[in-house]
Amino acid sequence: MIEIDGSHGEGGGQILRTALSLSCLTGKPFRIVNIRKGRKKPGLAPQHLVSVRAASEISGAQVSGDRQGSVELVFSPGEVKGGDFSLDVGTAGSTILVLQSIVPALLFTRGKSTVTVRGGTHVPFSPSFHYAASVLVPALGRLGAKLSLSIGSYGFYPKGGGAIRSEIFPSEGIRPLGLPERGKIHAVTGWSAAGNLPLSIARRQRDSAMEAIQSRLRDESFPVDFEVHPV
Repeated sequence: MIEIDGSHGEGGGQILRTALSLSCLTGKPFRIVNIRKGRKKPGLAPQHLVSVRAASEISGAQVSGDRQGSVELVFSPGEVKGGDFSLDVGTAGSTILVLQSIVPALLFTRGKSTVTVRGGTHVPFSPSFHYAASVLVPALGRLGAKLSLSIGSYGFYPKGGGAIRSEIFPSEGIRPLGLPERGKIHAVTGWSAAGNLPLSIARRQRDSAMEAIQSRLRDESFPVDFEVHPV
């Protein structure tokens, strides 16, 4: 049994998500204490509970301590099996962070998996859907991971209510990726939206973002293009 102190580093939820993912990959059980000790409200929040239950569902794990507010958890995984999974955070908790806990293990199952997660898609302090779809998924593809990501509806703080869907395909092997240099910027593209608000707000967001990018990278020449969308 691997013992983990959740107060290390920033003392947030990432230690737990990483532990769940690696436990499913390796088959090794773990016990974590001081969960999210560095946060104003320590312990498991709804978003983290969904990650625990998602990892448990794909691996048939035995779990204790999986309740809201718990600061200790024991997780003992079984064999990871692919399939169709539907998860609901129930709040505006990040849907992308929930996927973090299970996608790595699902890449090494025998068949395709489909995961639908409901909750927040564009919320503070977490990767947005567009970042994950435009940056993270292509980067994982360069490692040899095969997965797709789509959005059904948008979920903002504080209501949530969004939905994303990921298809994860069996990997033929993960290869190393070296990025020793940033490389030349060829173009910057972006996406500015506002939910149930005047489109002028999205335009102001776009203009501010373009100004910030161009001022910080004034020594380089490249096109900057931001789309504006109502959602």
